[in-house]
Amino acid sequence: MAVNAFIFPGQGSQAVGMGRDLAAAFAPARQVFEEVDEVLKQKLSKLMFEGPSEELTLTENAQPALMAVSLAVLRVLQAEGGISLKDKAIVVAGHSLGEYAALAAAESFSIAETAQLLKLRGQAMQHAVPAGLGAMAALLGVEMDAAREICAEAEMGPEGREIVSAANDNGGGQVVISGHKAAVDRAIEIAKAKGVKRAMLLPVSAPFHCALMAPAADAMAEAFANIPPRTPLVPVVANVTAQKVTDPNVIRDLLVQQVTATVRWRESVQEMVALGATNFVELGSGKVLAGLVKRIAPEATAISAGTPADIESLLKVL
Repeated sequence: MAVNAFIFPGQGSQAVGMGRDLAAAFAPARQVFEEVDEVLKQKLSKLMFEGPSEELTLTENAQPALMAVSLAVLRVLQAEGGISLKDKAIVVAGHSLGEYAALAAAESFSIAETAQLLKLRGQAMQHAVPAGLGAMAALLGVEMDAAREICAEAEMGPEGREIVSAANDNGGGQVVISGHKAAVDRAIEIAKAKGVKRAMLLPVSAPFHCALMAPAADAMAEAFANIPPRTPLVPVVANVTAQKVTDPNVIRDLLVQQVTATVRWRESVQEMVALGATNFVELGSGKVLAGLVKRIAPEATAISAGTPADIESLLKVL
């Protein structure tokens, strides 16, 4: 019998139309979207269903929107299939903002609290660095140690030391780097000179998960003073440590650190396998994480659910 880990996607998985079919088909999904719209005082669901894409992609919109789709899927599974997270998953995890969705799924935060936190997180991350100063790039065909060496070499520029570091260790030879635009550009050239298969700038609005995000980390520390996490129903594997955690105080501290720290997704998946997970269930928009799981842990199975048809398939195997 499969032992499940429930996983939740991060930024980049958003797409215009996400959640629309769920809302049309299922009242519990509509209720999630209405709740998020209400708490944010914004028609986020209309933006998700109809676009425009450039507005949905804005960090402050994409983050709560992706969480809303993930939690809508979970609520439908609960209502239609009597699925209980506590009974069906031994552990949860999410990629960057997906960690907040994972915590909401495990009832560490309510949906309304999570929407507020992610709206604030998105705004704080967007405003932490002036537009054009930062950048992110994907290095494909490179492992973490080599990516770190490339970043160390690229940090020294004509103006002195500039920041560039590993933002996401996604596994399968995919590492995302983040920092000052000039240093990221240098890292791309160094990577190409070292024979890295592909190195390319990413279309993002800010340099996430690097030291330049320190002001956003401070903003989140303040936010958790008003909205502290509760003990989750099941352990969460944290991005920062790639270890399971249940203590609310530790969860809070790790979420603050997560803003500037590397997302250790490869190690997180390996940790979930070590904890006994044999099947990964990705809830929400897209299929990015399921694809990464298949590369990191080929012995495990992975399934994604973000549409009514996906949910129907998933209910047959859960």
